Amino acid sequence: MSRIWDISQTLRKGIPVWPGDTEYRSEQHWELNENCPVNVGALELSTHTGTHADAPLHYDAAGKSISEVDLETYIGLCFLIDVTDAKGLVRPEHVIDQLPQRAERVLLRTMTSFPHDCWVSDFTAIDAATIDLLASRGARLIGVDSPSLDPETSKAMSAHQAVKRHGMAILEGLVLDAVPAGPYELIAPPLKLYNMDASPVRALLRSIHP
Repeated sequence: MSRIWDISQTLRKGIPVWPGDTEYRSEQHWELNENCPVNVGALELSTHTGTHADAPLHYDAAGKSISEVDLETYIGLCFLIDVTDAKGLVRPEHVIDQLPQRAERVLLRTMTSFPHDCWVSDFTAIDAATIDLLASRGARLIGVDSPSLDPETSKAMSAHQAVKRHGMAILEGLVLDAVPAGPYELIAPPLKLYNMDASPVRALLRSIHP
């Protein structure tokens, strides 16, 4: 029997968000009681809250919105690589010995323990040259446990621009602590949010048996 790993953050009050971004809020708009037959909640959140998919529109004014992206990119075989030894940037030498000759979807685990309760500014980001390497092996999607492919203070957004050149998709904020490196089936489609630059996702990995 295959095993499923939920690699998503729980959306909740207090979830860390990018400095200055919209904090997560929720409330009961209607509450089940003698005068109301249902509970109905309301949410306020950034499109980049928790585990999310970046749309091309996030880093390209002419790019597709998240409602226009190809869902097949977010569902299918993937390969998880442990790069927790990388500091600052994940460079090609950190992944090349683990990277298959062909890999349409690649997930990079940069953290030994995901920081669920605090924002970490000096997270490990991804070198643009690593994006180029993944693309040369057929990658259509890159996923990371960090909140962004680029450093928090980056203005050039070099990794995002490399993704743009290669037409790849992006998942960020994955929780990969308990998942061994290796091949999996990824299931992480974004919500169909009209004209939005990103979407939270419920990202899953399913084990693959020989």
